[in-house]
Amino acid sequence: MTVTLLAERRRAAVDTTAARGRNRSRPRIAPWYFTGPAVALFAVFFAYPLVASLVESFQREDGTGASWAGLANYERLFSDPLVGGALLNIGLILVIQVPLMLSLALVLAQVLNQSWLRLRSTYRIGYFLPAVTTLVAYTIVFRVLLRADNGVFNQLIGLVGLSPVDWLNDPFWAKVALIASVTWRWTGYNMVILLAGLQAIPKQQYEAAAVDGAGPVSTYLRVIVPQLRPVILFCLITSTIGTLQLFDEPYILTEGGPDNATLTPVLYLYQVGFQQLDFGYASAIAWLVVAIIGLLSFAQFKFLGRRS
Repeated sequence: MTVTLLAERRRAAVDTTAARGRNRSRPRIAPWYFTGPAVALFAVFFAYPLVASLVESFQREDGTGASWAGLANYERLFSDPLVGGALLNIGLILVIQVPLMLSLALVLAQVLNQSWLRLRSTYRIGYFLPAVTTLVAYTIVFRVLLRADNGVFNQLIGLVGLSPVDWLNDPFWAKVALIASVTWRWTGYNMVILLAGLQAIPKQQYEAAAVDGAGPVSTYLRVIVPQLRPVILFCLITSTIGTLQLFDEPYILTEGGPDNATLTPVLYLYQVGFQQLDFGYASAIAWLVVAIIGLLSFAQFKFLGRRS
């Protein structure tokens, strides 16, 4: 009986080993069933347009079709005053709007993280609502509010005795209006991300700082900010990328005017590509924007993400 049982166990072990060997020899195609659709969509809707745009940037359109132009489109970038003006506009908006927005978001996140505040959920939803509002809808609303004749903003400043402002037709105030509208929409979005970062900080660290005699300012600078550094870096990079891709707001609010004061690189790309039908030069502008985004993101990671 014992000998028979041992023989059966040996045969079962041999069969199991053989089955494992056969399974190992089979190609593992199951992962491709799951990743295949995503890879196909990525190839069709991202990789192919990316490569096609790069090739297009070295071509020019004429009456007979596209022809090879070498670096002509990129050389044209350096002599086009509208490209320089658009980069100057977006650089000015970037250095003002992004720090302003992140500072407001950090303050709001800190306030809404306090346990003594009532209706915190209501405030959080209220501040986040602009982020889910349609870009076109909110920009049209801002355009109505900023009207020079009977806009709500001019009526409000008129209550304190100030003269009406031509928000959308003055080069300076048009930039202010653009910065205000973008800040209004994205502050709540960044606030939610920073709030999640604040709530991830263990309470024991606050208690340890209090035991060591640290005040609110010292606790904020030495405990909260270092813990939030990766989250702040994420918000900074995504906000920088979003600002450099600014299109909807200047297009609907001012159409890039007045006198190209709110012209952005992506808006200029749209005008060149879809209004002038010069897709080769538009592709070169697109790759210029990609290069700037890549350099700024690398610099932010290099100098701000080192201690993260």
